[in-house]
Amino acid sequence: MGSTTYSQRRQFLQSYFDRTAFDAWKRLTSDAPVSKIRATVRAGRNTMRAQLLDWLPADLAGTRLLDAGCGTGALAYEAARRGAEVIAVDVSASLIDIACERMPSDLPDGMVDFRVGDMLDPDFGDIDHAVAMDSLIHYDTPDIVVALAGLARRTSGSILFTVAPRTPALTALHLAGRVFPRGDRAPAIIPVGENDMRRRIAAQPGLKGWKIARTALVMTGFYKSHAFELVRT
Repeated sequence: MGSTTYSQRRQFLQSYFDRTAFDAWKRLTSDAPVSKIRATVRAGRNTMRAQLLDWLPADLAGTRLLDAGCGTGALAYEAARRGAEVIAVDVSASLIDIACERMPSDLPDGMVDFRVGDMLDPDFGDIDHAVAMDSLIHYDTPDIVVALAGLARRTSGSILFTVAPRTPALTALHLAGRVFPRGDRAPAIIPVGENDMRRRIAAQPGLKGWKIARTALVMTGFYKSHAFELVRT
């Protein structure tokens, strides 16, 4: 399981997505009209999802995939269509409800198992691939690396994850949020430097035998995300 700060942050995210952001997130992840700003976020997320799926094998038959922070299920559905048995977990019960409602009719029963909980829960069992798209962007880098080590303990193939890139604009916004906190503020997106991430992964005992393979940046309007592929050496 994660650290104390990881657990505290996870609880805050659960409350935020279940109570504050539910309607906005439901709309963003649908085909409903949204503002120009949110349209760039939607487009960026679609591009990033396609990138992560491209890093996975085209044929996932016979594999188990953990969609860690599955949201409303878009990536889980695509992985299932390739034949994967998908365990799709999110901290938000409300988002899981949406995902279940949107389950495509062409997927056989049992291909996607939606769960409410912690992506690090060992009860989900051993997996071949783990994908954490935009589900670690609200955590500090040390907590992200500890979470990756937790996933690595039961993953045999690859771990794909995204972080917020450390750009001047995102860093300034993050610092402003710390200086001027608000009780109703959305969870901070914490910028992560690639070199710092690489150093911490190399130094993490729980990630011994793992290395960063491919990386990719998606910068679409207000959506900025940095993807990493972790594989066994």
